[in-house]
Amino acid sequence: MKRSEAREQAFILIFERSFKDEDIDEIIEQAQISRSMVVDDYAYNLAQEVSGNLPWLDQIIALYSKKWKIKRISRVSLSILRLSLWEIDHVDTVPEGVSINEAVELAKKYGNADDFAFVNGVLGAYVRAKGQESSENTEAENSEEQQESSVSLNIEES
Repeated sequence: MKRSEAREQAFILIFERSFKDEDIDEIIEQAQISRSMVVDDYAYNLAQEVSGNLPWLDQIIALYSKKWKIKRISRVSLSILRLSLWEIDHVDTVPEGVSINEAVELAKKYGNADDFAFVNGVLGAYVRAKGQESSENTEAENSEEQQESSVSLNIEES
């Protein structure tokens, strides 16, 4: 199974979970019985990790979905955002741009006309903010290194 197909399968599981207060394993078991679904390992791990980290993911979504409360976001968009944010932050083998592009494609396929733009906007804002944070940390580290090297130079000169 291609990674994009596994991602779509994970989205479907996460989406189904948004309607039920059940463990992801129970949802998968029902899908296997009722639809003869064979769940890909990547899809399973992604759905499992997303389901286990909903409070953190929803906090990030609330922060970057300006003027939109979580309860007002469609379940399709919310499920896609949860999936993509987890990938962006925790799956090193998937470039951020690929995850965002796949999320937009899922929103076009499963959402309404405005969902893909909303998903793209939230994910883009998150990645930009994350990039700024990363560059600020790099600048701070470089500044500390420069201070340490100037201190060691002063010590050596004494």
